[in-house]
Amino acid sequence: MDKHYSGSFKLVVSSQYFIYFGVLGIFLPYFNLYCYRLGFSGFQIGVLSALRTAATVLFPLFWGTLADRFQIRRPIYIFCNFISTGIWVFYLYTSDFWIMLVITILYGTFYAPIISFLEAFTMDVLAGAKKSYGRIRVWGSMSFILVVIVVGKVIDLYSVDVILVLILVGSLVQAVISTNIPDIKIEKQKLTKTGAQFLLKIQVIVFLFCAFLMLVSHGAYYGFFSIHLENLGYGSTFIGLAWAVAVISEILVMVQSKEIFKRFSLENVLVFSFIMAAFRWFTLFFTTSPVIILLIQITHAITYGTFHIASILYIDSLSPDEAKTLGQAVNNAVTYGLGIMIGFFMSGYLYESTGSFFLFGISGLIALAGGLLLKGFQVTDRRRRERGLV
Repeated sequence: MDKHYSGSFKLVVSSQYFIYFGVLGIFLPYFNLYCYRLGFSGFQIGVLSALRTAATVLFPLFWGTLADRFQIRRPIYIFCNFISTGIWVFYLYTSDFWIMLVITILYGTFYAPIISFLEAFTMDVLAGAKKSYGRIRVWGSMSFILVVIVVGKVIDLYSVDVILVLILVGSLVQAVISTNIPDIKIEKQKLTKTGAQFLLKIQVIVFLFCAFLMLVSHGAYYGFFSIHLENLGYGSTFIGLAWAVAVISEILVMVQSKEIFKRFSLENVLVFSFIMAAFRWFTLFFTTSPVIILLIQITHAITYGTFHIASILYIDSLSPDEAKTLGQAVNNAVTYGLGIMIGFFMSGYLYESTGSFFLFGISGLIALAGGLLLKGFQVTDRRRRERGLV
Protein backbone atom coordinates (compact mmCIF):
# COMPACT_ATOMS: atom_id res chain seq x y z
CA MET A 1 0.00 0.00 0.00
CA ASP A 2 1.55 3.35 -0.99
CA LYS A 3 2.05 6.15 1.52
CA HIS A 4 -0.51 8.46 -0.10
CA TYR A 5 -3.21 5.82 0.04
CA SER A 6 -2.26 4.90 3.59
CA GLY A 7 -2.42 8.55 4.66
CA SER A 8 -5.84 9.12 3.09
CA PHE A 9 -7.08 5.89 4.64
CA LYS A 10 -5.95 6.96 8.09
CA LEU A 11 -7.69 10.31 7.66
CA VAL A 12 -11.00 8.66 6.73
CA VAL A 13 -10.73 6.05 9.48
CA SER A 14 -9.79 8.67 12.07
CA SER A 15 -12.88 10.68 11.12
CA GLN A 16 -15.03 7.56 11.46
CA TYR A 17 -13.65 6.90 14.94
CA PHE A 18 -14.21 10.56 15.82
CA ILE A 19 -17.88 10.49 14.83
CA TYR A 20 -18.61 6.95 16.04
CA PHE A 21 -17.36 7.62 19.56
CA GLY A 22 -18.87 11.09 19.50
CA VAL A 23 -22.27 9.47 19.00
CA LEU A 24 -21.38 6.93 21.68
CA GLY A 25 -20.55 9.87 23.94
CA ILE A 26 -24.18 10.92 23.65
CA PHE A 27 -25.70 7.46 23.87
CA LEU A 28 -23.70 5.79 26.63
CA PRO A 29 -24.04 8.38 29.39
CA TYR A 30 -27.50 9.68 28.50
CA PHE A 31 -29.73 7.15 26.71
CA ASN A 32 -30.42 5.10 29.85
CA LEU A 33 -31.00 8.37 31.68
CA TYR A 34 -33.52 9.27 28.95
CA CYS A 35 -35.28 5.93 29.48
CA TYR A 36 -35.23 6.46 33.24
CA ARG A 37 -36.96 9.82 32.85
CA LEU A 38 -39.55 8.16 30.62
CA GLY A 39 -40.48 6.15 33.70
CA PHE A 40 -38.90 2.81 32.71
CA SER A 41 -37.98 0.49 35.58
CA GLY A 42 -34.43 -0.58 36.28
CA PHE A 43 -35.22 -4.01 34.86
CA GLN A 44 -36.63 -2.53 31.64
CA ILE A 45 -33.53 -0.35 31.22
CA GLY A 46 -31.35 -3.38 31.85
CA VAL A 47 -33.24 -5.39 29.23
CA LEU A 48 -32.86 -2.68 26.57
CA SER A 49 -29.15 -2.35 27.34
CA ALA A 50 -28.62 -6.11 27.35
CA LEU A 51 -30.41 -6.62 24.04
CA ARG A 52 -28.31 -3.93 22.40
CA THR A 53 -25.20 -5.61 23.75
CA ALA A 54 -26.39 -9.08 22.74
CA ALA A 55 -26.28 -7.85 19.17
CA THR A 56 -22.52 -7.40 19.52
CA VAL A 57 -22.22 -11.13 20.20
CA LEU A 58 -24.15 -12.39 17.20
CA PHE A 59 -24.30 -9.95 14.32
CA PRO A 60 -20.63 -8.93 13.86
CA LEU A 61 -19.83 -12.62 13.34
CA PHE A 62 -22.68 -12.95 10.84
CA TRP A 63 -21.85 -9.79 8.88
CA GLY A 64 -18.13 -10.50 9.09
CA THR A 65 -18.53 -13.99 7.67
CA LEU A 66 -20.69 -12.61 4.87
CA ALA A 67 -18.14 -9.88 4.10
CA ASP A 68 -15.20 -12.31 3.97
CA ARG A 69 -17.04 -14.92 1.94
CA PHE A 70 -18.17 -12.54 -0.80
CA GLN A 71 -15.46 -9.87 -0.48
CA ILE A 72 -18.00 -7.15 0.31
CA ARG A 73 -16.76 -5.64 3.57
CA ARG A 74 -17.01 -2.03 2.30
CA PRO A 75 -20.57 -2.32 0.89
CA ILE A 76 -21.79 -3.97 4.10
CA TYR A 77 -20.11 -1.31 6.24
CA ILE A 78 -21.79 1.50 4.29
CA PHE A 79 -25.10 -0.36 4.21
CA CYS A 80 -25.15 -0.94 7.97
CA ASN A 81 -24.32 2.71 8.64
CA PHE A 82 -27.25 3.99 6.59
CA ILE A 83 -29.80 1.36 7.68
CA SER A 84 -29.03 1.73 11.40
CA THR A 85 -29.37 5.51 11.02
CA GLY A 86 -32.76 5.07 9.36
CA ILE A 87 -33.98 2.75 12.11
CA TRP A 88 -32.92 5.23 14.81
CA VAL A 89 -35.51 7.69 13.47
CA PHE A 90 -38.28 5.55 14.98
CA TYR A 91 -37.07 6.32 18.51
CA LEU A 92 -38.28 9.88 17.91
CA TYR A 93 -41.89 8.77 17.65
CA THR A 94 -42.42 6.53 20.67
CA SER A 95 -41.97 6.29 24.42
CA ASP A 96 -43.56 2.85 24.72
CA PHE A 97 -41.23 0.20 26.16
CA TRP A 98 -42.32 -2.65 23.90
CA ILE A 99 -42.02 -0.61 20.72
CA MET A 100 -38.59 0.61 21.85
CA LEU A 101 -37.66 -3.01 22.49
CA VAL A 102 -38.40 -3.91 18.86
CA ILE A 103 -36.54 -0.84 17.59
CA THR A 104 -33.54 -1.74 19.75
CA ILE A 105 -33.37 -5.26 18.29
CA LEU A 106 -33.61 -4.01 14.70
CA TYR A 107 -31.15 -1.19 15.33
CA GLY A 108 -28.64 -3.53 16.97
CA THR A 109 -28.79 -5.90 14.01
CA PHE A 110 -27.25 -3.30 11.71
CA TYR A 111 -25.36 -1.08 14.17
CA ALA A 112 -23.45 -3.85 15.97
CA PRO A 113 -20.90 -4.71 13.22
CA ILE A 114 -19.86 -1.12 12.50
CA ILE A 115 -17.06 -0.90 15.08
CA SER A 116 -15.66 -4.37 14.35
CA PHE A 117 -15.55 -3.58 10.63
CA LEU A 118 -13.86 -0.27 11.38
CA GLU A 119 -11.27 -2.07 13.50
CA ALA A 120 -10.70 -4.54 10.67
CA PHE A 121 -10.11 -1.72 8.17
CA THR A 122 -7.63 -0.16 10.60
CA MET A 123 -5.71 -3.38 11.17
CA ASP A 124 -5.40 -3.85 7.41
CA VAL A 125 -3.63 -0.56 6.84
CA LEU A 126 -1.48 -0.65 9.96
CA ALA A 127 -0.21 -4.14 9.15
CA GLY A 128 3.16 -4.46 10.93
CA ALA A 129 2.65 -1.23 12.92
CA LYS A 130 -0.36 -2.40 14.93
CA LYS A 131 1.04 -1.02 18.18
CA SER A 132 0.39 2.45 16.78
CA TYR A 133 -3.32 1.62 16.77
CA GLY A 134 -3.82 3.85 19.80
CA ARG A 135 -2.80 6.95 17.87
CA ILE A 136 -5.71 6.46 15.46
CA ARG A 137 -8.19 5.23 18.06
CA VAL A 138 -7.41 8.23 20.28
CA TRP A 139 -9.49 10.47 17.97
CA GLY A 140 -12.54 8.56 19.12
CA SER A 141 -11.70 9.14 22.76
CA MET A 142 -11.10 12.84 22.16
CA SER A 143 -14.48 13.12 20.49
CA PHE A 144 -16.14 11.25 23.35
CA ILE A 145 -14.78 13.75 25.88
CA LEU A 146 -15.87 16.78 23.91
CA VAL A 147 -19.35 15.42 23.34
CA VAL A 148 -20.15 14.26 26.89
CA ILE A 149 -19.23 17.68 28.29
CA VAL A 150 -21.10 19.70 25.68
CA VAL A 151 -24.18 17.47 25.64
CA GLY A 152 -24.34 17.47 29.43
CA LYS A 153 -24.64 21.27 29.37
CA VAL A 154 -27.17 21.15 26.53
CA ILE A 155 -29.35 18.73 28.52
CA ASP A 156 -29.20 21.01 31.56
CA LEU A 157 -30.37 23.91 29.39
CA TYR A 158 -33.04 22.04 27.46
CA SER A 159 -34.08 18.42 27.97
CA VAL A 160 -32.60 14.94 27.81
CA ASP A 161 -34.93 14.33 24.83
CA VAL A 162 -32.50 16.28 22.65
CA ILE A 163 -30.10 13.32 22.60
CA LEU A 164 -32.32 11.45 20.12
CA VAL A 165 -31.91 14.17 17.48
CA LEU A 166 -28.20 14.62 18.19
CA ILE A 167 -27.53 10.90 17.76
CA LEU A 168 -29.52 10.89 14.53
CA VAL A 169 -27.51 13.79 13.10
CA GLY A 170 -24.18 12.27 14.14
CA SER A 171 -25.09 8.86 12.69
CA LEU A 172 -26.14 10.44 9.40
CA VAL A 173 -22.83 12.30 9.10
CA GLN A 174 -20.92 9.09 9.80
CA ALA A 175 -22.96 7.22 7.19
CA VAL A 176 -22.19 9.85 4.54
CA ILE A 177 -18.45 9.84 5.33
CA SER A 178 -18.42 6.03 5.35
CA THR A 179 -18.80 6.12 1.57
CA ASN A 180 -15.17 7.30 1.44
CA ILE A 181 -13.84 4.11 3.05
CA PRO A 182 -11.40 2.50 0.57
CA ASP A 183 -12.34 -0.83 -0.93
CA ILE A 184 -9.65 -2.96 0.72
CA LYS A 185 -10.14 -6.57 -0.20
CA ILE A 186 -10.04 -9.10 2.58
CA GLU A 187 -7.80 -12.10 2.17
CA LYS A 188 -9.85 -15.23 2.44
CA GLN A 189 -8.70 -17.16 5.46
CA LYS A 190 -9.55 -20.82 5.77
CA LEU A 191 -9.79 -21.48 9.47
CA THR A 192 -8.97 -25.14 9.71
CA LYS A 193 -10.08 -27.37 12.51
CA THR A 194 -6.52 -27.35 13.82
CA GLY A 195 -6.43 -23.54 13.82
CA ALA A 196 -9.68 -23.20 15.73
CA GLN A 197 -8.70 -25.80 18.32
CA PHE A 198 -6.59 -23.24 20.18
CA LEU A 199 -9.87 -22.08 21.74
CA LEU A 200 -9.94 -25.34 23.72
CA LYS A 201 -6.57 -24.68 25.39
CA ILE A 202 -6.85 -24.10 29.13
CA GLN A 203 -4.84 -20.86 28.91
CA VAL A 204 -7.30 -19.43 26.39
CA ILE A 205 -10.36 -20.63 28.30
CA VAL A 206 -9.15 -19.17 31.61
CA PHE A 207 -8.27 -15.84 30.01
CA LEU A 208 -11.61 -15.54 28.22
CA PHE A 209 -13.54 -16.43 31.37
CA CYS A 210 -11.62 -13.88 33.44
CA ALA A 211 -12.06 -11.23 30.76
CA PHE A 212 -15.76 -12.09 30.73
CA LEU A 213 -15.89 -11.42 34.49
CA MET A 214 -14.12 -8.09 34.01
CA LEU A 215 -16.78 -6.88 31.58
CA VAL A 216 -19.62 -8.27 33.71
CA SER A 217 -18.28 -6.05 36.49
CA HIS A 218 -18.57 -3.06 34.14
CA GLY A 219 -22.30 -3.64 33.59
CA ALA A 220 -23.32 -1.50 36.55
CA TYR A 221 -21.04 1.31 35.40
CA TYR A 222 -22.15 1.44 31.78
CA GLY A 223 -25.79 0.83 32.61
CA PHE A 224 -26.39 2.76 35.83
CA PHE A 225 -23.51 5.15 36.57
CA SER A 226 -25.38 8.19 35.18
CA ILE A 227 -28.55 7.19 37.04
CA HIS A 228 -26.48 6.63 40.21
CA LEU A 229 -25.07 10.16 39.99
CA GLU A 230 -28.46 11.71 39.29
CA ASN A 231 -29.94 9.98 42.32
CA LEU A 232 -27.10 11.46 44.37
CA GLY A 233 -28.29 14.88 43.26
CA TYR A 234 -25.76 15.67 40.53
CA GLY A 235 -26.79 17.42 37.31
CA SER A 236 -26.10 16.43 33.71
CA THR A 237 -23.07 18.72 33.52
CA PHE A 238 -21.36 16.87 36.37
CA ILE A 239 -22.38 13.52 34.88
CA GLY A 240 -20.81 14.51 31.57
CA LEU A 241 -17.67 15.71 33.37
CA ALA A 242 -17.35 12.41 35.22
CA TRP A 243 -17.51 10.47 31.96
CA ALA A 244 -15.05 12.90 30.35
CA VAL A 245 -12.47 12.47 33.14
CA ALA A 246 -12.56 8.72 32.52
CA VAL A 247 -11.95 9.11 28.81
CA ILE A 248 -9.19 11.70 29.27
CA SER A 249 -7.30 9.15 31.35
CA GLU A 250 -7.97 6.58 28.64
CA ILE A 251 -6.39 8.87 26.04
CA LEU A 252 -3.17 9.19 28.02
CA VAL A 253 -2.84 5.40 28.12
CA MET A 254 -3.49 5.03 24.39
CA VAL A 255 -0.84 7.61 23.53
CA GLN A 256 1.71 5.92 25.79
CA SER A 257 0.63 2.31 25.22
CA LYS A 258 3.76 1.32 23.29
CA GLU A 259 6.01 2.41 26.18
CA ILE A 260 3.78 0.75 28.78
CA PHE A 261 3.91 -2.65 27.09
CA LYS A 262 7.66 -2.42 26.59
CA ARG A 263 8.09 -2.05 30.33
CA PHE A 264 5.47 -4.42 31.72
CA SER A 265 4.36 -7.91 30.66
CA LEU A 266 0.88 -8.47 29.31
CA GLU A 267 0.10 -10.83 32.19
CA ASN A 268 1.06 -8.28 34.86
CA VAL A 269 -0.89 -5.50 33.14
CA LEU A 270 -3.99 -7.68 32.99
CA VAL A 271 -3.86 -8.67 36.65
CA PHE A 272 -3.22 -5.08 37.74
CA SER A 273 -6.21 -3.97 35.66
CA PHE A 274 -8.44 -6.39 37.60
CA ILE A 275 -7.13 -5.11 40.94
CA MET A 276 -7.80 -1.51 39.97
CA ALA A 277 -11.29 -2.40 38.72
CA ALA A 278 -12.14 -3.93 42.10
CA PHE A 279 -10.77 -0.83 43.83
CA ARG A 280 -12.79 1.44 41.52
CA TRP A 281 -16.12 -0.31 42.08
CA PHE A 282 -15.62 -0.64 45.85
CA THR A 283 -14.88 3.08 46.01
CA LEU A 284 -18.16 3.90 44.23
CA PHE A 285 -19.89 1.58 46.69
CA PHE A 286 -18.66 3.63 49.67
CA THR A 287 -18.51 7.24 48.46
CA THR A 288 -20.88 10.07 47.59
CA SER A 289 -18.16 12.75 47.43
CA PRO A 290 -17.94 14.55 44.05
CA VAL A 291 -14.16 14.94 44.42
CA ILE A 292 -13.60 11.24 45.10
CA ILE A 293 -15.98 10.24 42.30
CA LEU A 294 -14.05 12.35 39.79
CA LEU A 295 -10.68 11.09 41.10
CA ILE A 296 -11.74 7.43 40.90
CA GLN A 297 -12.77 7.98 37.28
CA ILE A 298 -9.06 8.38 36.47
CA THR A 299 -8.64 4.64 37.06
CA HIS A 300 -10.60 4.13 33.82
CA ALA A 301 -7.15 4.44 32.23
CA ILE A 302 -6.40 1.03 33.71
CA THR A 303 -9.76 -0.72 34.06
CA TYR A 304 -10.57 0.00 30.40
CA GLY A 305 -7.49 1.47 28.69
CA THR A 306 -4.70 -0.92 29.60
CA PHE A 307 -7.06 -3.87 29.95
CA HIS A 308 -8.52 -3.37 26.47
CA ILE A 309 -5.15 -3.03 24.74
CA ALA A 310 -3.56 -5.87 26.74
CA SER A 311 -6.49 -8.16 25.94
CA ILE A 312 -6.15 -7.55 22.20
CA LEU A 313 -2.41 -8.22 22.29
CA TYR A 314 -2.77 -11.21 24.63
CA ILE A 315 -5.40 -13.07 22.62
CA ASP A 316 -3.34 -12.34 19.51
CA SER A 317 -0.33 -13.99 21.16
CA LEU A 318 -2.44 -17.05 22.01
CA SER A 319 -3.94 -17.37 18.52
CA PRO A 320 -2.19 -19.29 15.70
CA ASP A 321 -1.51 -17.41 12.47
CA GLU A 322 -4.42 -19.06 10.69
CA ALA A 323 -6.90 -18.02 13.39
CA LYS A 324 -5.96 -14.47 14.38
CA THR A 325 -9.29 -13.05 13.19
CA LEU A 326 -11.22 -15.79 14.97
CA GLY A 327 -9.33 -15.10 18.19
CA GLN A 328 -10.22 -11.41 18.17
CA ALA A 329 -13.84 -12.11 17.19
CA VAL A 330 -14.32 -14.59 20.03
CA ASN A 331 -12.59 -12.30 22.51
CA ASN A 332 -14.88 -9.41 21.56
CA ALA A 333 -17.99 -11.60 21.65
CA VAL A 334 -17.21 -13.10 25.06
CA THR A 335 -16.23 -9.80 26.70
CA TYR A 336 -17.86 -6.72 25.16
CA GLY A 337 -20.73 -8.85 23.96
CA LEU A 338 -21.67 -11.56 26.44
CA GLY A 339 -19.90 -10.03 29.46
CA ILE A 340 -21.53 -6.62 29.18
CA MET A 341 -24.89 -8.22 28.34
CA ILE A 342 -24.87 -10.33 31.50
CA GLY A 343 -23.68 -7.32 33.46
CA PHE A 344 -26.62 -5.26 32.18
CA PHE A 345 -29.15 -7.99 32.92
CA MET A 346 -27.77 -8.57 36.41
CA SER A 347 -27.61 -4.87 37.24
CA GLY A 348 -31.10 -4.21 35.88
CA TYR A 349 -32.53 -7.09 37.88
CA LEU A 350 -30.83 -6.10 41.16
CA TYR A 351 -31.26 -2.34 40.88
CA GLU A 352 -34.93 -2.28 41.87
CA SER A 353 -34.40 -4.22 45.09
CA THR A 354 -30.88 -3.18 46.13
CA GLY A 355 -30.11 0.23 44.63
CA SER A 356 -27.03 1.38 42.72
CA PHE A 357 -24.57 1.35 45.65
CA PHE A 358 -25.02 -2.40 46.08
CA LEU A 359 -24.49 -2.91 42.34
CA PHE A 360 -20.99 -1.43 42.56
CA GLY A 361 -20.21 -3.56 45.61
CA ILE A 362 -21.13 -6.70 43.66
CA SER A 363 -19.11 -5.44 40.68
CA GLY A 364 -16.05 -5.06 42.91
CA LEU A 365 -16.35 -8.68 44.07
CA ILE A 366 -16.70 -9.93 40.49
CA ALA A 367 -13.62 -8.00 39.29
CA LEU A 368 -11.62 -9.22 42.30
CA ALA A 369 -12.62 -12.82 41.58
CA GLY A 370 -11.49 -12.47 37.96
CA GLY A 371 -8.12 -11.06 38.98
CA LEU A 372 -7.47 -13.73 41.60
CA LEU A 373 -8.40 -16.50 39.17
CA LEU A 374 -6.13 -15.14 36.44
CA LYS A 375 -3.20 -14.63 38.82
CA GLY A 376 -3.73 -18.05 40.36
CA PHE A 377 -3.67 -19.69 36.94
CA GLN A 378 -0.54 -17.77 35.95
CA VAL A 379 1.31 -18.94 39.06
CA THR A 380 0.17 -22.53 38.62
CA ASP A 381 1.00 -22.54 34.91
CA ARG A 382 4.45 -21.08 35.56
CA ARG A 383 5.22 -23.79 38.13
CA ARG A 384 4.07 -26.50 35.75
CA ARG A 385 6.33 -25.13 33.03
CA GLU A 386 9.28 -24.96 35.40
CA ARG A 387 8.71 -28.61 36.27
CA GLY A 388 8.46 -29.51 32.59
CA LEU A 389 4.88 -30.69 32.90
CA VAL A 390 3.73 -28.75 29.80
